[in-house]
Amino acid sequence: MSSLVVKGLSKSFGGVKAVTNVGFEVRKGELLALIGPNGAGKSTCFNMLNGQLKADGGSIKLFGEEIIGLEPRQVWRKGVGRTFQIAATFTSMTVIENVQMALISHHKRLLSMLPFAGSLYKEEAYELLELVSMQDQAERPCGMLAYGDVKRLELAIALANDPQILLMDEPAAGMAPNERIALMQLTADIVKEKDISVLFTEHDMDVVFSHADRVMVLNRGELIALGLPSEIRENEEVQSIYLGTGAVYDEELVGNA
Repeated sequence: MSSLVVKGLSKSFGGVKAVTNVGFEVRKGELLALIGPNGAGKSTCFNMLNGQLKADGGSIKLFGEEIIGLEPRQVWRKGVGRTFQIAATFTSMTVIENVQMALISHHKRLLSMLPFAGSLYKEEAYELLELVSMQDQAERPCGMLAYGDVKRLELAIALANDPQILLMDEPAAGMAPNERIALMQLTADIVKEKDISVLFTEHDMDVVFSHADRVMVLNRGELIALGLPSEIRENEEVQSIYLGTGAVYDEELVGNA
């Protein structure tokens, strides 16, 4: 069963084709990685999936329902969570208050929250923090957190709307190598526990090949490969365009070469 089915997805900016006729499925309960060199169309593709950009053509179906044309908040309410390359939280609030805010929004209590915000959904927020191993920092101001902890908090916030699929844009960006592996293992564990799907972009190939169930590769807006990590690692076209001769290197260096 597929959570998300994408067909013929296309987007141009003026005369530049950013994404051309891209199609793929995200299966329920899997981690699907989206990789490719700078300018491949990864961010454009991601931003169309959650409604930040309107597709020029194609279809995006979430559990059989067409979502092209919906606003990001509408897509979010359909069960699509999102994390971003640069994590952002309310730094003046505590860790648990950040999660409470997401839950208040999910339960449509924003207009009535002011007098009671501190007491709303506190137990539910604590459970989400426990899920990402942040319960011991619940009362800390977010401005005092290490960046790796901010990324884990962002994951808890993304889970606040009980998503069926998570879109994670470079979830390990800015983290130390050991933190990257730990965060993706945590994500993989949550996927299994909650039986949700994850589509993530990532330039750290160790993270990709260690945790993705399948990998798809974009280049110049076109899908050039989709398969198991072992198949992608051995794909000659992918090696030529992105992986080199099997060595893993930074995507930024590829883009500046």
